[in-house]
Amino acid sequence: MKILVCVKQVPDTSGKIAVNPDGTLNRASMQTIINPDDMNAVEAALKLKDETGCPVYAVTMGPPPAESMLRELMAMGCDGSYLVSGREFGGSDTYATSQILAAALDTIGIEEDDILFCGRQAIDGDTAQVGPQIAEKLHIPQVTYAADIHKDGNTVTVRRMLEDGYMTIKVKTPCLITCIKELNTPRYMSVAGIFGAWQRPMTVLDYEALKDNALIDKSTIGLSGSPTNILTSFTPPQKGAGRMLEGNNMATCEKLASILAEKHYL
Repeated sequence: MKILVCVKQVPDTSGKIAVNPDGTLNRASMQTIINPDDMNAVEAALKLKDETGCPVYAVTMGPPPAESMLRELMAMGCDGSYLVSGREFGGSDTYATSQILAAALDTIGIEEDDILFCGRQAIDGDTAQVGPQIAEKLHIPQVTYAADIHKDGNTVTVRRMLEDGYMTIKVKTPCLITCIKELNTPRYMSVAGIFGAWQRPMTVLDYEALKDNALIDKSTIGLSGSPTNILTSFTPPQKGAGRMLEGNNMATCEKLASILAEKHYL
């Protein structure tokens, strides 16, 4: 048994957002973080590793600098990692991304008792599509919005958190599970883990390594092969400073009404 966790490096939304002329994000010029929901997926995998002793591997698709994120995850406890990286993959939408990741996971190898974890969704797209699409393309069962996970033999019992309550589902492995923030609290990197992260294997899977997989079709990957195209992206304009009126008497109310009338709000 092994666990494969799909993670994504996303822009730090608390910082400056940069956009390329074609409407895609200029990720190279922005500060990045590990997608928060993916951190919960990593923690869920590491908890199962603590219980069963199975190895955990992190998988991401991104440019070469994403290696630093994978080293962080190995410092947390992942046994190894895979970086899916190639110019042919750049600009992929969710459909193309899931196709490439599914090909990478298929190339790594999915055995009968393996589990795949993903975060519910990424904060840069908020689509929640990639995880389920990976499962569909690999023809394995999926369970989304996991708030509790228990493994027993070749079955996994998942408690899903829904808007109006909970749903409990039992599924056989191999399967894919997407995780939400309510599932757990991600652990920190350890000192020993930080030193050991550089000794753990990281494999790069480029286009040449994946091109012979049945899921890879050059006409349906990358920006040109993505069925979803971005019309435009922009940084929202910064709002002006607010104005405070002191007092709780009639004069203050009359002043507020006068200001609103001047701006034609009244």
